[in-house]
Parts: sequence; structure tokens; C-alpha cells
Amino acid sequence: MNPFDTAVYHAINNLSGHVLWFDAIMAFISHYAMEIYAALFVVFWFTLPRSKVNSRHTLVVAFFAGVIALFINFIISHIWYRQRPFVVLPHDSFHKLIPHPANASFPSDHTAGSFAFASATWGKNSKWVSRAFTIFAIVVAFSRVYTGVHWPTDVIAAIVIGIIAGRLGWKLSSLLYPLTKFGVKLFRLEPKDKDATRM
Repeated sequence: MNPFDTAVYHAINNLSGHVLWFDAIMAFISHYAMEIYAALFVVFWFTLPRSKVNSRHTLVVAFFAGVIALFINFIISHIWYRQRPFVVLPHDSFHKLIPHPANASFPSDHTAGSFAFASATWGKNSKWVSRAFTIFAIVVAFSRVYTGVHWPTDVIAAIVIGIIAGRLGWKLSSLLYPLTKFGVKLFRLEPKDKDATRM
């Protein structure tokens, strides 16, 4: 533990336990963040206009950026193991709102994946898609501390990892384009005109 983590963790986590409906929302988002992102991916994939093949490709890149972020986290957590707040802090000093195993705390998988998804869309997709992913990523990051399962620096490091993963995802963009074309063809979402590359 360090003074920054302890102070900021308690400042955020102590906001919980007062408003039950808000606790429930934060717990749901924190626990099911990846499932919610999967649902958003599907919704955006099918609601984007047929002409926006490049925007659909951005979703594919975002997905693989999330995989990259989780792989980076896996490596880091096996190099440096850090215990979670609910393991090392006195049991009466925090609120733990969701069930969670006492595995490696650093860095946060949910936050890294969320910011990988979001950062991969920055400047690449329709603004409403990018903003939705980014706002949700910020909420996820906050919720992981609010619900008591991560230290603040777990989340901060994960944000950096997620952004890096988003950039790495675009380095592989050309390799992923055949997958985008396959998905567009599979679901019969081919553009009806020549405006297939419009963002």
C-alpha cells in the first residue's frame, strides 16, 4: 500500500453504501463491463449505416485491442503480483459491492479492456460510437474502485495499457480487414453504393 492509493481508494469507495440504487448501478457496470461492451459492439455493428464499412472495421480493431490489453495485463500480473484492497485492508474499512476472487489486483482487466475498446475508436469511428465507448470506459474505471475491488493505481495503469493497446490494434489493422469484410458479407451489410469507405 502507498499513501496515494490508500487515500484515493477510501475517498472513492466511501462514496458507496449510502444510495442503494446507485450502488446497484455501479456494481452492475463493474461486474458486467465486458458483457456490456459485447452488447454495445453488436448494437453498433447492426445500427451503423451500410455505407460505413470502415466504422465496422473500427469495431473489429477495438475488439482485438481489448484482447491485446488483456494479454499485456496477464503478463504484468505474473511478473508483479499485487494483492487486492479487500485482502489487505481491515474488513470494516471498505465497502465491497461485488463478488471477486482474491487474485492479482494490478492492473485492472476491466479498465484496460474498456479503454482499449474506446481508444481504438478515437478519430476512427462515428463520434457517437466513440463517445459512448469512452464515457462507458470512464464509468467502468471509476466503478472498479467504487465497488472496492481495485486500487486507484490499478486503474490508472490500466488506462495507459488500454490506450497503448488501442494504438497497437491499429498497427494490425490491415491484417484484420479480411475479418471485417467477412462479417459484413456474413450479415449482408454490404454497402449499396460506392460510398463504402465513408466514416
